[in-house]
Amino acid sequence: MKLISIPANPVPDHFVTDCLKTRDGVSLRFARWPPPPGRRGTVCIFQGRSEWIEKYFETVRNLHARGFAVATLDWRGQGLSDRGLKDRHKGHVRSFSEYDIDLETFMREVVLPDCPPPLFAIGHSTGATVLIRAAYRGHRWFDRVVLIAPLIGLAGAGSTASARAIVRVLRLAGFGSTYVPGGENVIMEMRPFAGNYLTSDPVRYARNAAILEAEPSLALGRPTVAWCDAAFRAMRELRERGYASRIRQPILIVSCGLDVLVSNKAIEEFSSQLRAGSHLVVVGAKHELLMEQDRYRSQFWAAFDAFVPGGGSY
Repeated sequence: MKLISIPANPVPDHFVTDCLKTRDGVSLRFARWPPPPGRRGTVCIFQGRSEWIEKYFETVRNLHARGFAVATLDWRGQGLSDRGLKDRHKGHVRSFSEYDIDLETFMREVVLPDCPPPLFAIGHSTGATVLIRAAYRGHRWFDRVVLIAPLIGLAGAGSTASARAIVRVLRLAGFGSTYVPGGENVIMEMRPFAGNYLTSDPVRYARNAAILEAEPSLALGRPTVAWCDAAFRAMRELRERGYASRIRQPILIVSCGLDVLVSNKAIEEFSSQLRAGSHLVVVGAKHELLMEQDRYRSQFWAAFDAFVPGGGSY
């Protein structure tokens, strides 16, 4: 298994990368980096939908500078992990329980045996949702968890009851593997920078597009009907009465003020019910905070350093 290196985004030194197999037969790509000499502690990075390991090389370096080892993976259906459909561009899972399997396999096979404790996590968007689900089930792998723009509710038209109903009916009618209505074979990161809703940083946006140009097999298009139906079900569970209050995991949630993909209102409501949680809004940032301008990223890292023990010693 390989990691893709380009001049604008070289692979951080001293990496280990390979594949692991889940109990349902899916091959997942992972990578890990040891901590600097004499340091301990690991931060695991969990991507959002459609993302890939190489996109977070800068974040790996940021964490290594803080003294941490780093471990990460490509979720099933994206990056260089196995994809569920013949058309690789369709973002597809049948249930978010499949992501739960990926997380549990990664922790059991890679993180717990090979990464120095204490363990911490950063989860973005869909990855953040998977971490919430694990915390709710009582998994306490991580001392602390930082969530960026978690998928708790969608913003805009995607949040309506009619959208949920349409997706459900289409799936029951056998269209689960088709693109969601209005979706198409479009790679978000390959569209023009102007008008994008991921980041306001043109340099990082161009860097991510260059990675996909170097390795087109990393790219992922719009989600399928089944993926959207699974996401709606997962979001509904997270917003059930008492769900958040039953979580004991210390969590910091960071929202992006200009996020038009996930609902900041839903995040705020969820955060207010956590027993060991806090919530920060980075005003002016778009959905992909770690791909944002430095003035927004610096606010994230200041919050991370204050929340994660040892995070400020670099």
